Amino acid sequence: MSSQAVRLVVLVSGSGTNLQALLDAVADETYGAGVVAVGADRGGVEGLARAQRAGVPTFVERVADHPTREDWDRALAARIAAYRPDLVVCAGFMRILGKPTLEAFPVLNTHPALLPSFPGAHGVRDALSYGVRVTGCTVMLADAGVDTGPIIAQEAVPVLDDDDEAALHERIKSVERQLLVDTVGRMAREGWTVTGRTVRFGRPGG
Repeated sequence: MSSQAVRLVVLVSGSGTNLQALLDAVADETYGAGVVAVGADRGGVEGLARAQRAGVPTFVERVADHPTREDWDRALAARIAAYRPDLVVCAGFMRILGKPTLEAFPVLNTHPALLPSFPGAHGVRDALSYGVRVTGCTVMLADAGVDTGPIIAQEAVPVLDDDDEAALHERIKSVERQLLVDTVGRMAREGWTVTGRTVRFGRPGG
């Protein structure tokens, strides 16, 4: 990784397909970023194995290992801080991050719907149940709410007549992976600014 590359800590909870897309992308030195660590809220998940196969350091911080959720929040933030990230990426991380992490680092998250529509854990199911003809995915800066942070990028995915939740989610995930890779790469190479709820690529004064 170039000394000028943006340092990424990626958080996972499961299979890590978004993580793998990032690991593949950072193999190109022109991408502008490198994954310096991968963290999880539970052990034994494929996302950690993907990181280990790529030679990336890993850590696990389980909620159950701490007396309170606030203790876990502080412990997770400390583990992340040890790797001095420029950007934290939630790649299928199924925990809401607390203030210690959100106030210390910019955090990127994804959602399988076109926010602000259909936030929460069942975005694909909710969109399908509502009968929309177009849904999609969103990349956002995380805040203390549930899928309420400033939106960086979105891409639409059409809903087909024979779609069920699983089929639609798979098509969304394919688009989401590429959108995440493209967004992280642009943020790394171009920088970004946030004004209110508007996120723009480019450094201040650039």
